Amino acid sequence: MSIIECKNVSKSFGEKVAIKDINLEIPEGKIFGLLGPNGAGKTTLIRIINRIAIPNSGEVLFKGAPITQRDVEKIGYMPEERGLYRKMKVGEQAMYLARLKGMSTSEARKELKEWFIRFGIQSWWDKKVEELSKGMAQKLQFITTVVHKPSLMILDEPFSGFDPVNAELIRQEVLRLKDEGATIILSTHNMESVEELCDNIALINKSRLVITGGVDDIRREYGNNNVELVYTDEQGRHNVVLPRETDGASTLKTFIDKGVQINSYKELMPRMNDIFIKLVTEGGNE
Repeated sequence: MSIIECKNVSKSFGEKVAIKDINLEIPEGKIFGLLGPNGAGKTTLIRIINRIAIPNSGEVLFKGAPITQRDVEKIGYMPEERGLYRKMKVGEQAMYLARLKGMSTSEARKELKEWFIRFGIQSWWDKKVEELSKGMAQKLQFITTVVHKPSLMILDEPFSGFDPVNAELIRQEVLRLKDEGATIILSTHNMESVEELCDNIALINKSRLVITGGVDDIRREYGNNNVELVYTDEQGRHNVVLPRETDGASTLKTFIDKGVQINSYKELMPRMNDIFIKLVTEGGNE
């Protein structure tokens, strides 16, 4: 089932076309990568899904019905442009944003305290936001995005500015939230994160949808149909690239009969980074 469906969604600002005829389905309970170069239209689409912007044509459905403001309350949105009230205390800021999402005071305090402990920032509850480092502020932004347990979370460049340790912390939390049933739209330029986390992706380039589908399916589609065989013999370890056969067992048997040790036999698929560059530099669907 799709949690979000975009049907022929277009948006222009004056003569500037931001997105054009976007048809897209985001499956429920998955991590969905929304990809594209700067200025491609990703942020405009995200704002339309959040009803921050209204499309010139087309419609967005939430679980099969036109999206409403009440549906938006079930969405957690962390924009790339982080926004916190710098003069407020950290705890007050977090409580304020949680209450805006409909949480009671007691529920918000309980959940926030648990998140602060999980992220190791419990000692900052009474500090001012302006005292936080960029990384600490981004932890706070993430917490306030997900604390009300939205069914759909939209994270725009969530790993930006984090050191490797904290980036991994966020990755693990994203996976945990997915396991608990959340749908996550991940807008990022980090193709390594896309391969690690995303089940499906959509690539937007020059305002149009270029490709969408499962990550493994897309990587396989843009592959060269080869496999890599790694084996060890008396001369040492060897890597051999071979055309993929219908019956890979016969290839393996040939090498085994030679008395070599098979270390691995796997399909070679291109990296998402290479596919991204290829589709964008070739103009996508133009």
